[in-house]
Amino acid sequence: DENGNVNIFFGEGTGVKEIVAEMEANGEEVPRDAFGHIALAKINPGQYFSKQFSKLIGAEKTLVQKSGYFARAAAANEFDRTLIGKCAETGVDSAIAGVSGCMGEDEDKEGAPIRAIEFERIKGGKPFDVKQEWFTQMLTDIGQETP
Repeated sequence: DENGNVNIFFGEGTGVKEIVAEMEANGEEVPRDAFGHIALAKINPGQYFSKQFSKLIGAEKTLVQKSGYFARAAAANEFDRTLIGKCAETGVDSAIAGVSGCMGEDEDKEGAPIRAIEFERIKGGKPFDVKQEWFTQMLTDIGQETP
């Protein structure tokens, strides 16, 4: 215990319900965007939990890094470029047709077509299925155990 460290990884949005509940209980205003969604950057879950855990374990220093920035910094491969192109093309077609949504493969539709997915359907809270074929294949490819 003389020299050591603790790494804690959180997914984006982790613990938001708890943070919001605490803010509301303390009479604080919960920052929201123009659509009424909680402004994650303003409540900063990483910093919040860093303070909570550092008190519990007596940490003298803490460092919060947003790994999503690093993950998105990788060069796009052929699959990525094809998917991006299809999403862009569908996005333009949707915009011209006056259809709003988030471009992507709609896993809930037959054949997972690329389309403008309705915002209310992608609001979050959907648990991640770790047994999806693409995910277990990726784990196998990188030498990890599959669930």
